[in-house]
Amino acid sequence: MSELKIKQLVLPINFEQSDAEKMLESQTEKTNIVTINWPEFSYKPEVAFRIGHTENEIWLKFYVTEKCIRAVETRTNGDVYKDSCVEFFISFDHRNYYNFEFNCIGTRHLAYGPGRGNRARINPEIVEKIDVKSTLGDEPFDNKTGSFTWEMLLRIPVEVFIFDTINNLKGLHATGNFYKCGDMTAEPHFVTWNPVKTEKPDYHRPEFFGNLQFE
Repeated sequence: MSELKIKQLVLPINFEQSDAEKMLESQTEKTNIVTINWPEFSYKPEVAFRIGHTENEIWLKFYVTEKCIRAVETRTNGDVYKDSCVEFFISFDHRNYYNFEFNCIGTRHLAYGPGRGNRARINPEIVEKIDVKSTLGDEPFDNKTGSFTWEMLLRIPVEVFIFDTINNLKGLHATGNFYKCGDMTAEPHFVTWNPVKTEKPDYHRPEFFGNLQFE
């Protein structure tokens, strides 16, 4: 099982919100997402992430280089997994988990529950508290092929964890996984941080989450 320490970021007294990306870049290391679990989906884009926290926010940045991109979904809590998509699943109680999903133009999806078939979608007004910045902007487009590199910075406030009482992330132990997918792209792919040992692609399997320790 993979393990990841999530560093508490040190912010200057005169911190500006526009400096968030620079703070994350300077204080954390990149972690690669490289595991191909299903041989029939062998395409592996280059994907990495950085993650840190400020006690009341998770800062997460994805780095992606891939040959096919798609960004059709614009509805909050829509089917972003069909597009070029990055995902972060996290559980604080080892039973239920939040699935954060974002297509490459920053459309958000967030739900909660114990498994794929039993999920509660979280109110879009709460989901939209997640600050998202993509280098691809926010305008939708259909499939494109070639060579594409994009980055996405996410700032996830603790307020979105509405089924848990979390006021401070410091010292918390959680489990989770990080994913890249693109079900309806010209080159479907399913790449994970921690291995998922299922017969077919299935990200909603918390038994295969890795350990996350908030410093």
